[in-house]
Amino acid sequence: MGTPLSDGEAGVLAVPQRPVDALLGHLQEVVGRDIDEPLLLRSLTHRSFAYENGGVPNNERLEFLGDSVLGLVVTETLYRGHPDLAEGQLAKLRAAVVNMRALADVARSFDLGGYVMLGKGEEATGGRDKASILADTMEALIGTVFLSTDIEHAAQFIHHHFDALIEEAATLGAGLDWKTSLQEVAAAVGQGAPEYRVGEQGPDHEKEFHARVVLGHEVLGEGRGRSKKEAEQKAAKEAWHTLDARRSARAEADAESASDRHGRV
Repeated sequence: MGTPLSDGEAGVLAVPQRPVDALLGHLQEVVGRDIDEPLLLRSLTHRSFAYENGGVPNNERLEFLGDSVLGLVVTETLYRGHPDLAEGQLAKLRAAVVNMRALADVARSFDLGGYVMLGKGEEATGGRDKASILADTMEALIGTVFLSTDIEHAAQFIHHHFDALIEEAATLGAGLDWKTSLQEVAAAVGQGAPEYRVGEQGPDHEKEFHARVVLGHEVLGEGRGRSKKEAEQKAAKEAWHTLDARRSARAEADAESASDRHGRV
């Protein structure tokens, strides 16, 4: 494992929680180019670790860069993919993709939290799954890919991990969040307002919330998260997909029924 060096700065870092070989392999497989390993180590260095290890460079500069690269790529994708949308709606779509919760979910998809170097306090309080830390590290990782390659390969990395979110955002309602979208679908099918039932467990520093969304007397979705909002959004997403599938099936059945009646005439 090399010494993390970048932009003329140097520091001696301890071995990360997990060896970065698998993460490095993932990055190189996705973009098809070599990734600067010392820079990658920098992107994984949270400020809490840096503070406890003599003030070595942390990932905040890379996070700043990655945020801009991500915003540019997502904005261009939305602009080209939705030529009829006004600026305000494009901005809402971008916000549905480029936000802390979405970034954290992408980071969890390949266990980025397992590689982050944290200080003892953050480690003890479940920092590896904190949405804020995961989102910041994801942005720093994008900055690393950009500096190691170029904007085209950084865009390739972003598309690999974010295109599904971009497509999903386009299916959401006016509020561009799952709770609002669920409320719209529920109203459209005459189900009334969703009810959220939230429980919590664990000590204060590692609390986990569990949400269930109920329509009528049926539980249509469940979700877990480090905050009540995150758990409710995940439950709403699951319920939205359930209702949307039912609505689509009903529309297909109605179309087939109409076709059969037409054929008998």
